[in-house]
Amino acid sequence: MHLPKVLIINQPFNTNTGGGITLSNLFAKWDRDKIAVACSGYLLTEKMDPTLCNNYYQLGSKERKWIFPFNLFSRKYYSGTLNISDEINIKDKIVVNKSKLRVKLIRQYMHPIFESIGFSHFHARTRLSSEFCSWLDDFDPDILYIQAHNREDVLFGIEICDYLKRRMVFHMMDDWPTLIGVKGILKKFWKSKINNEFRVLLDRADLLMGISDYMCEEYKKRYGKEFITFHNPIKLEFWEKEQRENYELPETPTVLYAGRLGLGIDKSLKSIAEAIKKVNKELQTNIKFVVQAQDALDWMKNDKNIEHREFVKYEELPSVFAKADLLILPYDFSVESLSYIKYSMPTKAPEYMASGTPIVVFAPQDTALVQYAEKYKWAAVVTNNNIDVLAEKLKQLFLEKSLRQEIAKTAKTTAETRHDSELVGREFQQILLNVTKKNTYE
Repeated sequence: MHLPKVLIINQPFNTNTGGGITLSNLFAKWDRDKIAVACSGYLLTEKMDPTLCNNYYQLGSKERKWIFPFNLFSRKYYSGTLNISDEINIKDKIVVNKSKLRVKLIRQYMHPIFESIGFSHFHARTRLSSEFCSWLDDFDPDILYIQAHNREDVLFGIEICDYLKRRMVFHMMDDWPTLIGVKGILKKFWKSKINNEFRVLLDRADLLMGISDYMCEEYKKRYGKEFITFHNPIKLEFWEKEQRENYELPETPTVLYAGRLGLGIDKSLKSIAEAIKKVNKELQTNIKFVVQAQDALDWMKNDKNIEHREFVKYEELPSVFAKADLLILPYDFSVESLSYIKYSMPTKAPEYMASGTPIVVFAPQDTALVQYAEKYKWAAVVTNNNIDVLAEKLKQLFLEKSLRQEIAKTAKTTAETRHDSELVGREFQQILLNVTKKNTYE
């Protein structure tokens, strides 16, 4: 198959973010010299994978401009090309050691302030520089693959489309437009404005993709356009090498959550911890709740039933997931959280399925995650935000070996039939190839 040259906007290849993992698996069979990536400096880290793409343009200070007074203390990023495999020459171009304190201050204090006064939608703007245009012209892509996570990404995507005049595929990862207009004194203004701008970007696309079937159904109603589902595919052989096959329980069983903390997750993690305490008391067991995340939340540090572990290398995940006795996928039940996660699908869901460890989904009924789990029965599902109900389900799973085996077996089959990167990758390649064969850009 003669594959087209693809320019990817706003998402690097990596193994430490959901978007990066999904991108890596979708483009796993692509020719490396036919892929280029352009994205902002704050997205680039030492965890990028040069085996899939080595041609990057870092959108830095020449492209990304901050308004006054934020320009006085914004970080200055290098603008220009990056050869990722040349580790020595890129050391002074990529900001690897980002200050945790600085990031925390920005996320916990500055972003909320920006949102409340409406600055978060225009405090920075990425534009085409002459250097970036030269790089675009040199690469001369056949097709654009764009993700967008905010207004700045949307406007930049439109600008690139209008400059290159190439076919474009747009892939939506989560329903961030729903959160616009929820907070801030100018919320109605920004909701209307960004909705119109987002529709312009969708109009530029020749093919629209969503992360879940539920998202595609909703976007058809909301935007009047057809979206097709492409979620994270997985390399089955990578996960099968450590796949769990023994469902006997050790003396100290573990329930593992691995992933991010924050909006849409934290409250349910606390409920899980309380449910496990309840199970331990009723069954006289010593079940541990293992949270594998960047940092432990304050309330976790004093709970003897909780064990915090830092993230491990991606290559170690099959072993980590297979060694757990239950894997849990939680979402919060608040209205604000539901707005954010309703149509999303965790990148790790198919990875959990392939691990061979039985899965528990603890989330609201009206979510893509629950709908998918219930339809294909690859997890035990709890949709009642009640610690007692969750505890009963956990207790049942720990007491019934046959139930654990049945769930794990169904999950493995689902991973094999619906998430095999060989099958999904070929379909993805063919779809992008078909888009490039359309008539010239209009």
